[in-house]
Amino acid sequence: MKEPYYYRNKVIVAFNQKYEYGLYEETSHRIVPMKSCLLHDEVTHQVLLQIQKILKKYRVSIYDEKKNKGFLKHVFIRRAISTNQTLVVLVAREPVMKGSKNFCQELIKACPTVKSVVLNINSRQTSVVLSKQEKVLYGKGFIVDELCGLTFKISAQSFYQVNHEQCTYLYHKLLSLLDLHKNDVILDTYCGIGTIGMFLAQYVDTVIGVELNKEAYKDALNNAKMNKIENIHFVNDDASHFMHELSKQKQKIDCVVMDPPRAGSTKTFIEAIKVLQPRQVIYVSCDPTTQARDLKMFEKIGYKGKDVYPVDMFPHTNHVETCMLLQRRTM
Repeated sequence: MKEPYYYRNKVIVAFNQKYEYGLYEETSHRIVPMKSCLLHDEVTHQVLLQIQKILKKYRVSIYDEKKNKGFLKHVFIRRAISTNQTLVVLVAREPVMKGSKNFCQELIKACPTVKSVVLNINSRQTSVVLSKQEKVLYGKGFIVDELCGLTFKISAQSFYQVNHEQCTYLYHKLLSLLDLHKNDVILDTYCGIGTIGMFLAQYVDTVIGVELNKEAYKDALNNAKMNKIENIHFVNDDASHFMHELSKQKQKIDCVVMDPPRAGSTKTFIEAIKVLQPRQVIYVSCDPTTQARDLKMFEKIGYKGKDVYPVDMFPHTNHVETCMLLQRRTM
């Protein structure tokens, strides 16, 4: 990344009993307070400072892990960089926030980029931050961002790349690797809110997006409508299961785009590729280790890649996003 600072559009912090906010020390739940950060932007910083001020003013109780008492567990912020919109998610142990109206009014007055405030109710003692139960305290419960000329709705639950600039680079890189034809059918697996599939839809006949997370799937449907893209269809299913069922039908698929979670893909998924015989497979990965494991299976079924393109999606960390084109060997 040319300017590898202030890139994160997603931040999760916890507060201590002194109303100091920060990140957990590695391998612990001790909060390391922070006054500034080189990874998220100045707007996020100002929103956090204002939340801190309001929490302190109204003496909102902070969750104590040892006692399993207190209201606020985390504050989760998402930023739409292109449109300068902010979503604030308060993760709490209880379903009712006293004085929520005043909280929202003060926050929006001080930070006009905040377009929605959501209360996420997570009463479980778990390291998982968000639960599926939430209610909107202000706004529509989502923000809207622009990426690669398209508009995307981003909710608290939906997956969206944390680095807008490098995500744009990644999508253009995978487009340059593909040899697309106007009558092609593309399968966009692990598609999230539909960003890659919608970006590629303008170059082909049909795109089928597959996503297991129901909230992300709903966002994908809305995003397609919002962008008036009629040649993309979404399926709410596990990618491996869908691929297996598709292979039974022997449907024509020209290209498969896969962007699996850190755990990588599955044997079932890759065996379905063997049956479907797409001309090209694009493998985007956030874990080169599981990608390397999967590439060995791909090679066994006749798909081989030449070059791997690492993208510095997470500057100042050990993590990297990689993009690779796999092509079917012709006999």
